[in-house]
Amino acid sequence: MSDTRSAARARYHHGDLANALAREAVALAREGGPEAVVLREAARRAGVSAAAAYRHFSSHEELLRVAKERGHELLADALEEAIPADADPRERLRALGAAYVGFAVAEPGLFRTAFCHGVRELAVDERELGEYRAFRIVAGALDALLAAGLMPAERRPGAEFPSWAALHGLALLTIDGPLAVCDAATRAAMLDATLDLVERGLTS
Repeated sequence: MSDTRSAARARYHHGDLANALAREAVALAREGGPEAVVLREAARRAGVSAAAAYRHFSSHEELLRVAKERGHELLADALEEAIPADADPRERLRALGAAYVGFAVAEPGLFRTAFCHGVRELAVDERELGEYRAFRIVAGALDALLAAGLMPAERRPGAEFPSWAALHGLALLTIDGPLAVCDAATRAAMLDATLDLVERGLTS
């Protein structure tokens, strides 16, 4: 065994293995989506036995949950980073929409993993949707539209759902549907059309 591998095992025995396996799970998700997140492969990449890995994650589902949650965190990070500092409410909404689809295109494996089935969802009913940071960011953008007088008050309740659905649907069509084979100009046109539709539906 190499000195490097021995040092790695020593660190893991002192409590780093769980984090190492989590990092490998995210890497596997990036490379191949939720189907690629396999506990034995994560253990192999971390340089430990499957038995050692099972002491930290008792099942494939537990490891997949880590990758799923990390996908949601990185999606929310991308949304926050996309908002211009001096954006007006309309620009903020459009920036979020473009960033949502952009994340799916840039990180298809993580995007698929974030919304995969097979583990209990982060949110189990409407009251818990705030657990999704991306949901809170979208809600904040709609609140800003309302506060600026750009959105009729009667349209605000529940508006996150159709807004999110439109963008999520476009993202899936772009990475897994017919838009996947379209050129960049066509994809950009579809994104603009979707953002126009969402904005008009919310503000007109």
